Amino acid sequence: MFNRLRQLHQNNDGSYMQGLPKAGTPPMLKRRLPDRTPIKGVGKVVIVSSAKGGVGKSTVAANLSLAFARQGHWTGILDTDIFGPSIPTLFNLSDNQLIPMSNYGVKTMSMGYLVPEGQVVAWRGLMVSRALTQLLREVDWDRLDVLVLDLPPGTGDTQLSIAQQVVVDGAVVVTTPHTLAVQDAVRGIQLFRKANVPLLGVVQNMSVFCCPNCQTETHIFGKADGVQAACAELDVPLLADIPLHMFIGDDAHRGKPTVVSEPNSSRAAAFLKLAKEVGDKIGLQS
Repeated sequence: MFNRLRQLHQNNDGSYMQGLPKAGTPPMLKRRLPDRTPIKGVGKVVIVSSAKGGVGKSTVAANLSLAFARQGHWTGILDTDIFGPSIPTLFNLSDNQLIPMSNYGVKTMSMGYLVPEGQVVAWRGLMVSRALTQLLREVDWDRLDVLVLDLPPGTGDTQLSIAQQVVVDGAVVVTTPHTLAVQDAVRGIQLFRKANVPLLGVVQNMSVFCCPNCQTETHIFGKADGVQAACAELDVPLLADIPLHMFIGDDAHRGKPTVVSEPNSSRAAAFLKLAKEVGDKIGLQS
């Protein structure tokens, strides 16, 4: 049965991605896909994605948006994870409408503002698609220089919907040095390439732990060789190495990310450098 399903759904290039037109697709079939359109009021759109959960993607996305704001840009962040939104916690906010909430100089929107805390969202695909469309199209951002889209883990409906519907200026893929995380990051990179989304590069999060007492460096999730090898093989830049530091996690949990809580620390400097690198790649004016 499984082999039969593989034959039915496997593309000519060996992939299993659906919803994107194949080479040589008749024009009539191509027209069924929606046109990519800009998000109203938004200058640049940057995706922060990971194909695996637990790699610190939302923390990276939050600190990236705060770093953009600190560098003088009108910035927003949109949490597109319908089932497990993180931005309300990271920014210490709550609400129940599609008007962005602001904190630390960044406008934010999340499904987490629309669902009572602790209540599960148990929706099928159509409801998820409608909610995502509302988040993308019906939020009044007014005017932003850059909007960061914090994507859920995986390479499924949300990733494909955004890639097909929204004009995206670039995608950042977050991983840890762990072998399984790197393997999933490669799948995420392949998805964006097939969807013709500009790939800005990879962020290696939790790259090394430095003991605050003895200053010994420990590679808890493994050395960076796997990430560096994958980047070299796929010809993708390694944008940043973010250290594993207990304060980064603590800052996130208490709703005051590192770029805000410790703006002059070496930890914040890593996120500020990342924002400068990403901003230069997408043509974000200083």
